[in-house]
Amino acid sequence: MRRPALLKVVAFLAVLSFASHPLAAGVVRAAAAAEEPSIAGHWAGEIELPGTKLEFDIDFTLGPDGAWSGDISIPLQNAKDLPLVNIAVKGQDVSFEISGVPGAPAFKGTLSDDGLKMSGQFVQGEQAFPFVMSRSAGLKARAKQALAGFDEIVAKGLEGLKVPGIALAIVVEDEVVLAKGYGFKDLENKVPMTADTLLAIGSSSKAFTVFALGTLVDEGKLDWDKPLRTYIPWFKLYDSFAAERLTPRDTVTHRSGLPRHDLSWYNNTTISREDLVRRLAYLKPTADLRAVWQYNNLMYLTAGYLVEILTGKTWEDGVRAQVLEPLGMRRTNFSVEDSQKDADFALPYREHEGKIEKVPFRGLTNMGPAGSINSSVNEMSRWVLVHLNGGKLGDEQIINPQTIQDMHLVHMPTGGTPEIPEVTPANYGMGWFVDSYRGHGRIHHGGNIDGFSAMVGMLPRERVGFVALANKNATGLPELLIRHATDLILGLEVKDWVGEAAKSKVKGDEAAKEAEKKKAARRLPGTKPSHKLEDFAGDYFHPGYGDLKVTVEKGGLAFIYNDITTPLEHWHYDVFSGLRGGDPVFENFQLNFITDANGNIARLEAPMEATLEPIVFEKKPDARLSDPAYLQRFVGEYLLIEQVITISLKGNVLFASVPGASEMELVPGLGDEFTLKQVKVASIRFKMDDKGNVTAMELSQPGGVFEAKRQEK
Repeated sequence: MRRPALLKVVAFLAVLSFASHPLAAGVVRAAAAAEEPSIAGHWAGEIELPGTKLEFDIDFTLGPDGAWSGDISIPLQNAKDLPLVNIAVKGQDVSFEISGVPGAPAFKGTLSDDGLKMSGQFVQGEQAFPFVMSRSAGLKARAKQALAGFDEIVAKGLEGLKVPGIALAIVVEDEVVLAKGYGFKDLENKVPMTADTLLAIGSSSKAFTVFALGTLVDEGKLDWDKPLRTYIPWFKLYDSFAAERLTPRDTVTHRSGLPRHDLSWYNNTTISREDLVRRLAYLKPTADLRAVWQYNNLMYLTAGYLVEILTGKTWEDGVRAQVLEPLGMRRTNFSVEDSQKDADFALPYREHEGKIEKVPFRGLTNMGPAGSINSSVNEMSRWVLVHLNGGKLGDEQIINPQTIQDMHLVHMPTGGTPEIPEVTPANYGMGWFVDSYRGHGRIHHGGNIDGFSAMVGMLPRERVGFVALANKNATGLPELLIRHATDLILGLEVKDWVGEAAKSKVKGDEAAKEAEKKKAARRLPGTKPSHKLEDFAGDYFHPGYGDLKVTVEKGGLAFIYNDITTPLEHWHYDVFSGLRGGDPVFENFQLNFITDANGNIARLEAPMEATLEPIVFEKKPDARLSDPAYLQRFVGEYLLIEQVITISLKGNVLFASVPGASEMELVPGLGDEFTLKQVKVASIRFKMDDKGNVTAMELSQPGGVFEAKRQEK
């Protein structure tokens, strides 16, 4: 691979090329090296360019054969480990060059008497600039020293934020400087968390889906910016204009125009990924394509389905082959069922009314591409290393450095505003949030799923990365510990992130209790339902959200959605509110039932998506009205005045016909009624005696209700 120029002259300012270089080291024998001052070790310095300073760091090594080798990194220009050649030490004079770069960039300097500093001239082409550098312990050594007392900070966080356990890994340059478990993976039995404990990483999984797609980009199988229909021709959205233009890049940058619509898939373990993608055609957007940033798990499901289309494998097998196997992440898996088969896994917990309680594992198989991966911090550290090192792990280039860089760039502004001065509003790359922490560029992505919280973050310029995985639902401890560790490693003024969060938690818990007490203020007393409870029961359907079933149980209503059963209490009028069930997802969730013109409970409204009006589920007709065995009883002739109406059955559909006219299809409706497909204002209801024998047919239309007697054969 051709090496780009190190310094290009813009006016008279030298600027380093952004291209990455292979790790190498030039070697030259130093004459009588053993007799000269040693320059071995890590150095940090800066070049005095006009109007700015260009920071760099250098590592020198003296080989057993007396030959010096070295490399230089310039963080501002994202240049890492560029090889040094022609390293010479003569007395106090030191010189060396950067290999393979036009203009022969070279340093010529003089060591201080104590050998701790070096100053001189940096020369490239015909330009010269002063430089100064000092011996440094190196960031890895400084990080290890700075983190010496970090266990106490973690313990404070576990106690103050009521978290059972957490596992941490911190990577600096090419080394894992900390990997450790704290607290308990099993709180009841006091089993310690370890660096090998498997925990759910939630939405931190999204970057794995992007990485897998990125390898397909490298192979020429995918173009980020071609319409998705290039690869999935049948793809549809509610907005047909957006469906024609949506690209793979749009699916992984949260700019599809769709809000979350998370309840459409949550806890649904039976629907296929393809069917979930097909349901997108019935989910309303709240914005135009690429107009605003809106977090959307379903778009990541679509990206994962694209992996399946392009590889001919499941998303799991695709990610395993494209990511996990090359990275040596052998215990990382895709389902909580697999985690529980491992010898070292964490149990999930949540906090309820101030107490920590264990919760069931939540299966996310269908939505895997958005958040089903489980891993340990030891294995996740390898994931961090490949991102910090331009797609390279050890000597193997797993993915092109340009593809990795593309993931880390901002592709969509989130529109966020500053909340605290230390952290800028985060924008979105591909599978990563991008922001700045106290002036240091950062990429990161959290994850929250039942009983687990995660944060994976990196400072690419400093080549520092973090993984924090906790076994408590929706805790901010992973991010807080990463901030504290960043302060220590970079030598910033340390802020008590954990202590401040613990105080805020106390205030937040108190506010939540007060809000709970006041919720009944919106309730209208003295009302009752418009129908008996049995009339509300039935099957309801929305094409984007699927089936919702209402039942009568123990003298009250309950509803079942995506296998979650929630008891209901009457709130007011025809509104019912969710009580806390075995699975509390729909606690305080309100269903509003609506009556049609015939007095039937015909539909219900459910607040499935907070950014939209309630989702309307239509009540399904009685299933018997599509059962041929049941429908057969209605077949026959009916006399209306002097006209014979013949009812016939074809398959599971009834038809009505009169002499001299085309037959009309009977469409099942509510209340045992059928509507005429060709004349929607007319409906038919069959009358039966106490023994279930059909005696007559009622034909309702705007002019009145007519009865036709069934004719005996």
